[in-house]
Amino acid sequence: MTEKQIIPLTIAILVVSDTRTEQDDTSGAALHERASQAGHHIIEKKIVPDSIYQIRAAISQWIADEQVNVILTTGGTGVTGRDGTPEAVAPLLDKQLDGFGEVFRMLSYQDIKTSTIQSRALAGVANATYIFCLPGSSGACRTAWDSLIQAQLDIRTRPCNLVQLMPRLLEQ
Repeated sequence: MTEKQIIPLTIAILVVSDTRTEQDDTSGAALHERASQAGHHIIEKKIVPDSIYQIRAAISQWIADEQVNVILTTGGTGVTGRDGTPEAVAPLLDKQLDGFGEVFRMLSYQDIKTSTIQSRALAGVANATYIFCLPGSSGACRTAWDSLIQAQLDIRTRPCNLVQLMPRLLEQ
C-alpha cells in the first residue's frame, strides 16, 4: 500500500489590525510561510481594521468562494474594546470546533501561563470552509499552526483529520 500524499488546500489569510501593514505584519507572514511550507496554496492575504463588519465582509466573501478550503485569521481575539473577531465570525459558523480554543489555550499556557485566559481563539466550519481565528501575536500563530492546525489539515494524520471530513461537510 502506498502512503498517502498531502492534499494541497487553498487557504485565505486575514490579518485583523488597526495598525499593521504588509511591511510589518509578522503574524500573517508566519501563517503564510508555514502553510506554504506544508504544501498548501495561499489564494489571498489581506489586512482589515478591527471592525466587526469589515472582518465579516472578508470572511463572508471567502466562505462563498468554493475555491477557499480554509480561512486563517490573526488578531482581534483579545478582550479590549476593539477586539471583535469572535463576534464577527461566530454568527457565520455552521458548527463551532470548541476543542480548538480549549487545546490552544492549554498549549499556550506552557509559554504565557495565565495570560492565556485572555485569548478567545476559536475555530469552526461554514459552508464547507474551515475557519481558525488566532491571536495577533506571531508566537500564538506559530503555536496554533505547529501544534494544532498543520496536523488537522494533513490527510495523513491519524486517527482522523479535518481533510478527510471535507467531502461530507455539506451533507443534509
